[in-house]
Amino acid sequence: MPDQPVKKQRDAEATKARILSAAKKEFAKSGLGGARVDVIAERAKANKRMIYHYFGNKEDLFQIVLEDAYVDIRTAEQKLELEHLPAREALEKLVRFTWDYYLKNPEFITLVNSENLHKARHLKKSEVIEVVSRRFVNMVGGLLDRGVAEGVFRKGVDPVQLNITIAAIGYYYLTNRFTGSIVFHRDLMAPEALEERLAFNIDTIMRLVCVAP
Repeated sequence: MPDQPVKKQRDAEATKARILSAAKKEFAKSGLGGARVDVIAERAKANKRMIYHYFGNKEDLFQIVLEDAYVDIRTAEQKLELEHLPAREALEKLVRFTWDYYLKNPEFITLVNSENLHKARHLKKSEVIEVVSRRFVNMVGGLLDRGVAEGVFRKGVDPVQLNITIAAIGYYYLTNRFTGSIVFHRDLMAPEALEERLAFNIDTIMRLVCVAP
């Protein structure tokens, strides 16, 4: 039987995990301004005092949730182990991953939207984001350099611009899926439409980066 300090620590970690999970859902649904600590506490089966004790105020909690969201996608990207693949195959895998991640983690997009409404004031204070973002840019930069050395990528492609473009062609499609479905008279979220969009995304990036797409 674990001693009391160990059990207490485990209970605390479990409570914090529930609070973060509940907060992620509430912030994704209502944004920072509309989110309520009462709702987070109820969903987490905790109380407001515990939230303030572990995370500070609502602004602090939002920053932690946002940091966790970015760390999650950046960690998943590192796990792709793109450095072990031929450059073209690695680039396609990254484009495919980004699209699939957005589809499976819609909260990420809504959290980023919320932070942009607040002019990234939380990310500006975050050392965590600076570290994981630099690591990702370096990974993409290494992939581009390897592709140039292999003779398949054009020289001079900026890894930051490439990352923005890969994100944008998936991000815009999904954030505008409701209006787009009306404007273009098609169901943008139908399975065949999603497959068509992924193929288009891959083709677009390959034509942008490759010597011979």
